[in-house]
Amino acid sequence: MSRLLSVESVSIAFGGLKAVSDFRLSLDEGGLVGLIGPNGAGKTTVFNLLTGVYRPDSGVIRLRSRVLNGLSPNRIAASGLARTFQNIRLFQQLSVLDNVRIACHRRTRTRLGDALLRTRRWFGEEAAITELAYQLLELFDLADRADEQAKNLPYGAQRRLEIARALALEPKVLLLDEPAAGTNPNEKIALRALIRRIRDQFGLSVLLIEHDMGLVMDICESITVLDHGVVIAEGPPEAVQKDPKVIEAYLGMRDDKTAP
Repeated sequence: MSRLLSVESVSIAFGGLKAVSDFRLSLDEGGLVGLIGPNGAGKTTVFNLLTGVYRPDSGVIRLRSRVLNGLSPNRIAASGLARTFQNIRLFQQLSVLDNVRIACHRRTRTRLGDALLRTRRWFGEEAAITELAYQLLELFDLADRADEQAKNLPYGAQRRLEIARALALEPKVLLLDEPAAGTNPNEKIALRALIRRIRDQFGLSVLLIEHDMGLVMDICESITVLDHGVVIAEGPPEAVQKDPKVIEAYLGMRDDKTAP
């Protein structure tokens, strides 16, 4: 498989505090990679670096051959990176349908004049956007709630809506920031299947931050582990979960064989 996303020696500091240091990561086409670590390890900071919320102090971020350093979040999204957030950020007052339609508008070709004059081209694009939005809502079992305000959805459904909105951007890489947070056991089981399905159906690469180790170990093909902003391990799940540095980072001690 060819390399899609490449992060090389990326670092950032806030007021002298090194939040991420010499971070590296590679994501192949169709890959499903987990990014894990204790609370405060720098995982969401990495997502903010990848999506242009923060600008790295050093290092290079590439999507294929294009360098993303310095690009605005909207230009990075247009390049093919879409994300969800650790704290849900929906347009709570808008309908479920309009939350997805907003993301679809990135692909429109009509101009302001078409919208003002309500031209045939404008109506055609609006109809196509609505149809696509409904298709995405169907995929996430949300079509029957399309006209409800997003704030009225249960928490797990809001999580799914945020993923649907991200997919409407037609990304090459989907960044999921703790998609299982706040969901119940049945929802987590369904989420595992859903992540695999959207990866395969949409031909995406997925980078996943998640604290549910069962989910991560089950679906991720490779895992990168952060601790205090530094990569301490990377590799297949079975190797990472046995790594002494990972055990120490999560438990504060080494395994029984090395403990005093």
